[in-house]
Amino acid sequence: MNLEDLRKKIDQIDTQLVELLNARAQVVIEVGKAKGDGPIYAPDREKQVLNRLGELNKGPLPDRTLHAIWREMMSGSFFLERPLRIGYLGPKGSFTHTAAIRKFGQSVEYEAILDIRGIFDEVSKGHCDLGVVPVENSTGGGVIETLDTFADTSALICAEVYMPIHHNLLANCELEKVAKVYSKPEVFAQCRQWLSSTFKEANTIAVASTAKAAQMAAEEEFAAAIGSDIAAELYGLRVICENIEDIANNVTRFLVISKEDARPTGEDKTSILFSTAHKAGALADVLDVLKKREVNLTNIESRPSRKRQWEYYFFVDCLGHRKDEKLTKCFEEIKQHCLQLSILGSYPKSDTMLE
Repeated sequence: MNLEDLRKKIDQIDTQLVELLNARAQVVIEVGKAKGDGPIYAPDREKQVLNRLGELNKGPLPDRTLHAIWREMMSGSFFLERPLRIGYLGPKGSFTHTAAIRKFGQSVEYEAILDIRGIFDEVSKGHCDLGVVPVENSTGGGVIETLDTFADTSALICAEVYMPIHHNLLANCELEKVAKVYSKPEVFAQCRQWLSSTFKEANTIAVASTAKAAQMAAEEEFAAAIGSDIAAELYGLRVICENIEDIANNVTRFLVISKEDARPTGEDKTSILFSTAHKAGALADVLDVLKKREVNLTNIESRPSRKRQWEYYFFVDCLGHRKDEKLTKCFEEIKQHCLQLSILGSYPKSDTMLE
């Protein structure tokens, strides 16, 4: 077939695709009616659908392309059932904003919230259906504000997201004229070597988000920010140095929080928060229980308690769902060694990267 014939064939397929997509949307509307007052976003169903795509896909399109298409379709499905409201660490242009959009698409409502604790509050009060918060970075480690907020919130984790992070120096002046640099503390940690080798005089000033940093740099002379190229575009800055992170394979893990966690999928994680009794070997006792029960830990972070001096609480991720018999028995035994144990949520384990 010649070029014109091939294009006509594409047009015919496009016509069929539009008809099929709208037929699917009609079924989505019926699903919404069947759910009643149930949650709109079902992480377990999302994982099932995306896994099935991988099984069905025979190419030539890569799985990530189909995942991106289906995420936008699911975003439209949320809109047809009831528009979701999703809180993220703002202003617009933050990495959390980007992660939220890549996860939930263009058909939901987004609310920029200026600090992480505020995201938890909005979800707990029901003002937002979901919230997206950063929890750890492959270079800089845990996000302190997120970990601390889990100690006194009713919000639960229902999903996780991994996204590559590339940092850029944004400014409207030449590099040698930069006198101050704004960004999040975690971002400075991820760019420490580059900053120390590039600047000898410039002050680094911590702010709540990379987007806020870009906003402030745009308003001040001889100021710069470390942030995304999207933030540069939104706030009228130039990218004067690209990819300044110290480690190229720089990934941030984000959590999706809700009023309830997810149903089991067979490939899940559970996050818990506990504080140990103030005695020698208390943490070792907890870890021994996890080892004996053959529970695989994927992450552990410690934070000082803000209620009592010299006491700590521990944020732990492990494989499995809290409804699994193994984890249920494990947590019951762990409680004997803890002053407090909170299950922060069970959710599908993510095996993909949001590009």
